[in-house]
Amino acid sequence: WGRFPSKTLQTGSPRWRRKSPAEGSFRKWFLNVFDLLWKKKGVTALKHACFISTVCNFMSHEKCLKHVKVPCSCIASSLVRIPVAHCFGPPGHYKRKFCTVCRKQLESLAFRCEVCELHVHTDCLPFACSDCRQCHQDGHQDHDTYHHHWREGNLSSSARCEVCKKTCGSSEVLSGMRCEWCGILAHASCYIIVPPECTFGRLRNMILPPNCVRLVSRNFSKMHCFRISESLQTEPGKDSENGKSGFQCSKQTLKIFDGNDAVKRNQFRLISVPRIAKSEEVVEAALRAYYVNDDQQHYELQTFSQQTLFSDDIINRNDAPEETNPGPVFREAVPEAWIIRAKSKDHEVIRIYPSWLKVGMAYISLRIDKESTTQTVIKEVLPLLGRQVSNINVIAFVSLVQRMVLDDQEMILSRLRDIRKTSIRQMNQTRFYIVENNKSVVRVNLFVGGLPPQLSAEEYTNILKDDLAIKSKSNSAVVLEMSCFSEAERIYMLAKDTTVNDKQLTATVIPEVLHTKLPQNCCPLLVFVNPKSGGLKGRDLLYSFRKLLNPHQVFELTNGGPLPGFHTFSQVPYFRVLVCGGDGTVGWVLGALEEIRHRLVCSEPSVAILPLGTGNDLGRVLRWGAGYSGEDPYSILISVDEADEVLMDRWTILLDAQEAVESAENGILEPEPPKIVQMNNYCGLGIDAELSLGFHHAREEEPGKFNSRFHNKGVYVKVGLQRINHTRNLHKEIKLQVDQHEVELPSIEGLIFINIPSWGSGADLWGSDHDNRFEKPRIDDGLLEVVGVTGVVHMGQVQGGLRSGIRIAQGSYFRVTLLKPIPVQVDGEPWIQPPGQIIISVAGPKVHMLKKSKQKQKKTGSLKETRTDSVSITEVGH
Repeated sequence: WGRFPSKTLQTGSPRWRRKSPAEGSFRKWFLNVFDLLWKKKGVTALKHACFISTVCNFMSHEKCLKHVKVPCSCIASSLVRIPVAHCFGPPGHYKRKFCTVCRKQLESLAFRCEVCELHVHTDCLPFACSDCRQCHQDGHQDHDTYHHHWREGNLSSSARCEVCKKTCGSSEVLSGMRCEWCGILAHASCYIIVPPECTFGRLRNMILPPNCVRLVSRNFSKMHCFRISESLQTEPGKDSENGKSGFQCSKQTLKIFDGNDAVKRNQFRLISVPRIAKSEEVVEAALRAYYVNDDQQHYELQTFSQQTLFSDDIINRNDAPEETNPGPVFREAVPEAWIIRAKSKDHEVIRIYPSWLKVGMAYISLRIDKESTTQTVIKEVLPLLGRQVSNINVIAFVSLVQRMVLDDQEMILSRLRDIRKTSIRQMNQTRFYIVENNKSVVRVNLFVGGLPPQLSAEEYTNILKDDLAIKSKSNSAVVLEMSCFSEAERIYMLAKDTTVNDKQLTATVIPEVLHTKLPQNCCPLLVFVNPKSGGLKGRDLLYSFRKLLNPHQVFELTNGGPLPGFHTFSQVPYFRVLVCGGDGTVGWVLGALEEIRHRLVCSEPSVAILPLGTGNDLGRVLRWGAGYSGEDPYSILISVDEADEVLMDRWTILLDAQEAVESAENGILEPEPPKIVQMNNYCGLGIDAELSLGFHHAREEEPGKFNSRFHNKGVYVKVGLQRINHTRNLHKEIKLQVDQHEVELPSIEGLIFINIPSWGSGADLWGSDHDNRFEKPRIDDGLLEVVGVTGVVHMGQVQGGLRSGIRIAQGSYFRVTLLKPIPVQVDGEPWIQPPGQIIISVAGPKVHMLKKSKQKQKKTGSLKETRTDSVSITEVGH
């Protein structure tokens, strides 16, 4: 096999070597793996040679080398202007996806960023480039315009380039580019023609712009900032893909440690080199294993055995005289492991980035020596930037994400040596930024949930002081404004281990939305997702919405409930809400909205529904469907944007039990305190609530089985069959009063108050027959319809559309007197209500809901093409 000399292509593309198809082993491998791909490219003859990167496995035709624009993994990190860490969720299996580091297919467990489209092998996780989407301002960052955020590969095979209109996706290799914000697609050779500024595509009016979000996250990981549940991530595997354990006929496998950090963690990479390899070749292979693109002459390998693996004497041998013998590495004995070190230097050349100083250059190269300090570097750099010496700091980003402010008298060369001893790759990814020292006020907002309800501000303050030892006063009952990073981090960690009244506290980091910067036509969408609703499809929706929108506008309801989202959007002048869950979840969000309405600038946001529950009656009425069945999340957002606004009544139910209950503290019989609940859909008494209660008990006994909408309905049928012969004279056990008038009840077993024309998974309980006694029902008429059912058989006939319920009354104020304990359910939440009074009345103002428009979206091409605005020929420079 011939090898081409090293050469740089475009922005530092990888080192290439030429592989001849005439070689038997490569010919066999080539035919088995890439024959189909080459046929698609129109290359069928084996006489054509291809090039493969010796670092990242990138393959290209010889005639296509000049079009390669994508940087290699070894230098991709150095091209990122503002590093942003990824948020990797739990490992999983992802079909037809490729690792962005080694470019191989994901055939085993792999990691996926929860914010951007990045997939990596477990072994490649430490080498992933920190180029996640910048979704908020942090520190000195201040950008009013955003450029496309390109991500390579993992496109569908039908994806088409926006520039040349040809296919740019592939299911067999990592190819094609996509903007993480607007979704525009292009070839690697075409995307540089696209205008750099990103307009956020079709969803621009629904996205919360990144420059309008400020979050100082120095002490919090991105998982905390985006409210993503952290999982135990497995450490990178000890077996590397660069080689296999054991001897080969003419090669030797070596363990390579990258500095002290890898030694302490016992994490190594395996490389395979010829047994007669020279020192320079082994060093070069070791650097490639860690994706370090540097001259091998500046590095060396030190040997040590397993007995001295963690010996400080061996680890600190970096200052030992370097070996100059160019002979083979393997002499008499084969070492068990090697550690890669950098040779000592008296001077270095570093790059100083102007960071967020708005100057017309990317960086300044500066030579430093043993006498160079932070202050001397600042004095040399500022004149080159056209700035005067003022409040300027030098900030080092170690591994691109660890922020470190350097002291004025700190020796930079000494700092570099310390980092280099820890890890060669860390040193290769360390950057120096020069920034203005603006002493801005530190403000971290923490939402503390799980506190007892309906307490005064003074009582909340006392609870927080006693349980969390908070020194500063909070400005509200649940949101703490902290002016100290360490104090905010302490409270965040302490709240997770604190209980108040046997209830676990929750702490959530919420960002600050700069509402004055919002564009004029911007109406950001606040998304709530309940991952436990219906078929447990919420996890995939969380990932999809975080990818399509700004992650700061997507909230998981199991992590603090709806209040953190409403607090985040409290100053936004106009926004909409999307609730992903069942009818119970919708009621939960609407109840929280009613509670916090007086604190919102937009006090009446419109609410859309993505039904994930079992019944989804409200979703059916508003045309959102019977349940989510895997539709494209992008098309769902388009439907929300085009939805029509309607009004809906909400009702307050006062439950006042007259039967005394035994107090848990002193054993004395005390009357049960009145309880108030909100109703959106319907309220049932008798057999209807009894079936809901049976389903509720079955789900509590075996919650793991209730992960399918079909299974849930099957359990409802089973519970109904068990009570098919069960009769109760409900009309003798309750009394009904409608608008101050007594109503005589017929012989029924269930009494249902309905607010919407859908009950029990889409059944029309009221019926469509014309009746002169009552008005035609509407969801905003301020009236409730009262219907009776005679038993399980009658309910089954209503479900099948064979019959309707027994129309009893229609009104706006109801009083029900219970003479015995009776099952009651409100919007699917059942319980046994003791004897007493139940009062139902209209609750406050009507809520604004979004009803899906009947107009279908115009088809202008494939789904991928509709996700982006068309780019005119003049815009791409043709």
